[in-house]
Amino acid sequence: MTQPIRWLSLLLVAGSLGACNFAPHYDAPAMPLQTAFKEAAPGAKPGDGWQPAQPKDGEIPEHWWEVYQDPDLDDLENRVAISNQTVAAAAANYRAARALVSAAQAAFFPSLSLDPSATRSRTSAAVANLGGGANSSTSATGTATTPTAPGTTTTTPPSTSTTATSSGTATTAHSIYALPLELSYQVDLWGSIRNTVAQDRFSAQATAAQLVTALLSTQSSLAQDYFQLRALDEQRRILDATLADYQASIHLIDALKRTGIDSDEDMAEAETQLYTAQAQATDLGVARAQYEHAIAVLIGVPPANFSLPPKAYAANLPAVPVAVPSALLERRADIAAAERQVAASNAEIGVARAAFFPSLTLSASGGYEATALGKLFNWPNRFWSIGPDLAQTLFDGGQRRAAVAQAHAQNDAAAANYRQTVLAAFQSVEDNLASLRVLAQELRERHRATVAAQRAVELSVVRFQNGVDSYINVITNQNTFLTSRESELQVQLEQQIASVNLINNLGGGWRASDWTRTESLTRQIRAKPGEAPAADAASIPNPPPTPTEGIKPEELLQQNRDAMAPEPPGEQQ
Repeated sequence: MTQPIRWLSLLLVAGSLGACNFAPHYDAPAMPLQTAFKEAAPGAKPGDGWQPAQPKDGEIPEHWWEVYQDPDLDDLENRVAISNQTVAAAAANYRAARALVSAAQAAFFPSLSLDPSATRSRTSAAVANLGGGANSSTSATGTATTPTAPGTTTTTPPSTSTTATSSGTATTAHSIYALPLELSYQVDLWGSIRNTVAQDRFSAQATAAQLVTALLSTQSSLAQDYFQLRALDEQRRILDATLADYQASIHLIDALKRTGIDSDEDMAEAETQLYTAQAQATDLGVARAQYEHAIAVLIGVPPANFSLPPKAYAANLPAVPVAVPSALLERRADIAAAERQVAASNAEIGVARAAFFPSLTLSASGGYEATALGKLFNWPNRFWSIGPDLAQTLFDGGQRRAAVAQAHAQNDAAAANYRQTVLAAFQSVEDNLASLRVLAQELRERHRATVAAQRAVELSVVRFQNGVDSYINVITNQNTFLTSRESELQVQLEQQIASVNLINNLGGGWRASDWTRTESLTRQIRAKPGEAPAADAASIPNPPPTPTEGIKPEELLQQNRDAMAPEPPGEQQ
């Protein structure tokens, strides 16, 4: 019983030493945090596109794109996590990182290996002669005489002799069969294994946050491309109305030319205006096709199999809740990834420091070996060994000190990258808050200009119908209205893009504490091509045909009313 107790005591001592950990105590790098965003300080106004976060509604929803109330956008966004190949690659990287954690955790357990072997060998006579000596010889009759005590000798058969001359059995070919079982366990005396596992775990969490960042970035790109495409549809509708005005203007100039009031020069100017507008309308087809192709790639569909039919542009600008700046540290996935990289580099310091101390390995082996396969499992043919192995590097020319210095430097770099990521996050939020605030004011001003231009068209139509003015003034005022409406449309688009960017900059509804959601996300992401929607791409012309007929004054006024954007919030007096 003494020997097992001795080994148990050794294991208990090794386990107590395993409590050592040379990694520095980790705290997230400190950052000077402001109490509020500068561009949000005055308070939100209706139509600004953001609002101070309240305790009950301060969270951005997980499916953040639903706040824009567009079913087509909802359908497209739901495909990103399933079919986008960039997101699928990020998910695969995360699964690989999790596998590394499992591989590192395996070092906490002993390794057990079985190495059966069968060898046949023959020793040369020259090597066999090296075994001769004063205490052993081979007789002419093949028997060996070995002295055991003064005055006595023991005679052994040739088959059991262990040494021989060139005429003995040592030079004869023989077989050895072995079935060894080996057990090895490295005691984590100084926390090297634990810090390696911690480093891999932190790196896996950083990879998970990078997956969320890739998904959110792809979703934001899809939303922006979608809004750009819908704005082009609206712009095409405005240009179609402009072309109809120019057609009506040419008809009128042609009639006036026949009466001698207008000249060929007036007709040439009108035709130049018409054909230029036609080229602009046709050119929109290039940009629309490119946005359509980009959307197809984002949802994992070949562009040739995807098409979105034209649709009226709905400039729904949701109010995005904006919390205090410190909330970004929890909601931004890229900040969480940078912080986890700092934690991983901190654990690496512990791994580097542990190399200064000896490593203890407990090993044991046992099994059977014999010269005949049929006798392999005979009880006398068993063997075993057990014992510790303590290894210590005495001199390495400063290699370990350099490794520790490198780990500290990498930790400093990771901390600096984290602080820079936080600062960049603050900047991006401030930029988009400023954009939404300024664009909200600009939209109100653009809308007032559009309303005034629409009123000018209505008055010119009344004057034309009463015979006071010519239709040329109606067309001129209509062109002014359409130009003003197009400028207003661009501001609306810029607002929506800034709104999407703000949601992206605020984390898109993700929280660093919810790692389980990322785990479930990786299970549903697969690198498989997406399915194209049911719409027939060949049935949707791009660009649409150019209108060729003129437009009547009554139709013109109704068209203007349809083209008008809703009154911006905060415009009411």
